[in-house]
Amino acid sequence: MLTNMKRLLIGRPLKSAQAGDQKLNKLKALAILSSDALSSVAYGTEQILIVLATVGVVAFWYSLPIAIGVLILLLALILSYRQIIFSYPHGGGAYVVSKENLGTNYGLIAGGSLLVDYILTVAVSVSAGTDAITSALPSLHAHNVAIAVVLVMIITILNLRGLTESATILAYPVYLFVLALIVMVIVGIYHIATGAVPATAHTPVGTSVTGLSLFILLRAFASGCSALTGVEAISNAIPNFKSPQARNAATTLIMMGSLLAILFTGVTFLAYWYGVGPKGDETVVSQIAAETFGRSYVYYFIQGTTALILVLAANTGYSAFPQLAYNLASDKFMPRMYTMRGDRLGYSNGIITLGVGSILLIIAFGGQTENLIPLYAVGVFIPFTLSQTGMIIKWVKEKPKGWIPKLTANLIGALITLTVLLIFLITKFSQVWAVFIFLPLIIIMFHRIHRHYRDVGDQLRLESEQPPIPIEGNVIIVPVAGMTRVVENSINYAKTLSDQVIAVYVAFDREDEKRFEEKWKQWQPDIRLVTLHSQYRSIIGPLTKFIDTASNKAKESNYWVTVLIPQFITKKNWHNILHNQSSLLIRAYLLYRRNVVVTTVPYRFKK
Repeated sequence: MLTNMKRLLIGRPLKSAQAGDQKLNKLKALAILSSDALSSVAYGTEQILIVLATVGVVAFWYSLPIAIGVLILLLALILSYRQIIFSYPHGGGAYVVSKENLGTNYGLIAGGSLLVDYILTVAVSVSAGTDAITSALPSLHAHNVAIAVVLVMIITILNLRGLTESATILAYPVYLFVLALIVMVIVGIYHIATGAVPATAHTPVGTSVTGLSLFILLRAFASGCSALTGVEAISNAIPNFKSPQARNAATTLIMMGSLLAILFTGVTFLAYWYGVGPKGDETVVSQIAAETFGRSYVYYFIQGTTALILVLAANTGYSAFPQLAYNLASDKFMPRMYTMRGDRLGYSNGIITLGVGSILLIIAFGGQTENLIPLYAVGVFIPFTLSQTGMIIKWVKEKPKGWIPKLTANLIGALITLTVLLIFLITKFSQVWAVFIFLPLIIIMFHRIHRHYRDVGDQLRLESEQPPIPIEGNVIIVPVAGMTRVVENSINYAKTLSDQVIAVYVAFDREDEKRFEEKWKQWQPDIRLVTLHSQYRSIIGPLTKFIDTASNKAKESNYWVTVLIPQFITKKNWHNILHNQSSLLIRAYLLYRRNVVVTTVPYRFKK
């Protein structure tokens, strides 16, 4: 039943040879890897205006030079990540760049920041999309958390079905959103050019603003930089592209950067010209669309696609998180299960981890994840800064042909991203202080995992200095609960392994002990029986004590002790709840005993 349900939701397994069919072309990759960056257009301009509104409407004209600053940073990031794509074509982005050029710990900081950021991406994006849905349908507002959780589950299942299938389904809303905003920008500029929008609706550029400080401008700039979240995703997911992977990834990055620049510039310009400001009950994009088209079907189309893109922005995380987890696991900083492909050739464990983590975050914050946005932005700008700095060191060390322009681009990018990061940390410390706790904890966790794998490797290596201890013989201990066919089956099997077989019976009273010994002599006279008395009705305590004693004695003679546990297998799974599971408890207790081998002998019921 579970298998059939899995096949229905995820689809039939794919052969390993079909991995190439799961690669993305440029158009599908643009949709699936750029949804986070493109969706930020829906709130990037608004974040700038929210800060400027603290001074007054007269300060809104500053959104134009601030937008130019954001575009300069976007250009620096696009150039930098394009260089990263060609320099590190196997993916990994900021993690690989930082690790190789700045050191392991810096790489782990970048990787850990991005892992947490992708979980935040899913939680924040889906919650924002849910708010858009419930705003249109107020009767559903009480069910925000449930709707958000269901949406995460749907996106998780789509991604478990494979990259190409999820990209095919999710590409349409992304491109509809891009089309809707381009149409809105073009029509809005046409209205401005034809004089349909009065010039008195906005404050003229250059108007003097009292009370405006450099600190407020820097805060507005930092808030506007939230429009750049998701730019790094393509560099993390290069292996998901069709060949030539690096070239296709670089082209897709430029396409994404161009679309983001056009949409962000257009929305910011229209917001300024229309004199639109932030409102508690209506977004800036909604106000622009209403001014441009009225409350027509086009307006609702724009709002609908905006809600969809906010939800689907989560899909960028589903593409980048598993690949980044794979890179960390390949370097033995995360569990190896993240290197394994699932039935549909995706890194299913990474996809499931991301889905579960974001659901827990949504539930913990009751679907109100607005307070996570600054933390989300900090999680992006830490790897931004580290990757730019790493590339600076790479160019200085290697000095390839034409390295000066590349160094300049990375230097400018590093200075700007560091500035934005510091502004976030200073101005929004009350919302981002958690980064100083969870990042060190993540780094410690990475190192402990790595140390474990290193220790395991040392102990498994054949060239170990400790020679193997020769095995002289084997003592078989069979715990028995009675005289049944299950026990008989196990005793017969034990005889084939060794001539030293000991049956052990734990009795709760002396009379039962004597009766069992007498019956055993008649039933299995050639097998030694040891009876143990338990005053507190515990099987585990006396049994493990006896096995430990036997193991210590056997060790002196280079003998091994094998505990052979009889286990009956019921025909139907639900029958198991009708029987005690003492064999499972015994096995669990003995697995960590040194010099003891635990073996189960199954006896299958026919009815």
